[in-house]
Amino acid sequence: MNVAVELNPALQLLDWLLGTWESDEPGTGGFPTIKPFRYKESLHFSHVGQPVINFMFNAFHAETKKPLHRECGFIRLQPGTNRVAFVIAQNSGLVEIEEGELKGQQLSLQTHALARISFAKEPHVQQITRVFQLLPDGRLEQTVFMATDNQPLMQHLHITYHRSS
Repeated sequence: MNVAVELNPALQLLDWLLGTWESDEPGTGGFPTIKPFRYKESLHFSHVGQPVINFMFNAFHAETKKPLHRECGFIRLQPGTNRVAFVIAQNSGLVEIEEGELKGQQLSLQTHALARISFAKEPHVQQITRVFQLLPDGRLEQTVFMATDNQPLMQHLHITYHRSS
């Protein structure tokens, strides 16, 4: 049974994120410890009437279509403020909480807490910041910065998406 559920009023400021987004052109990824790459990605933001947005991010290699990075989790907005929290589980074994601010249709987040499985691949991620921005033409842009044990914070990923549903 698929019943439309009304958006919780606590999420009204984030309603522009809801839906499915598909990458336009392949995004670009790179970091000093890995070979530069191109990827495609699908984002899905949904809700079930609670004051929480559910999300699933699925990235694929641009040429081979091989599955790459996956993230899923929840987004909460602190009532009466512009403070936002992402709770994220990644297929790499990293779990993180990112917190930040919503300014209009730009969401800026940074690491608040990190945990990882005991046998996670090194070097370990130490910090992530990301910015989502709804562009004037209706596309969504995401830029991710990362720092590891042996590299300072620098741009890691950049991609734009169009809303597909």
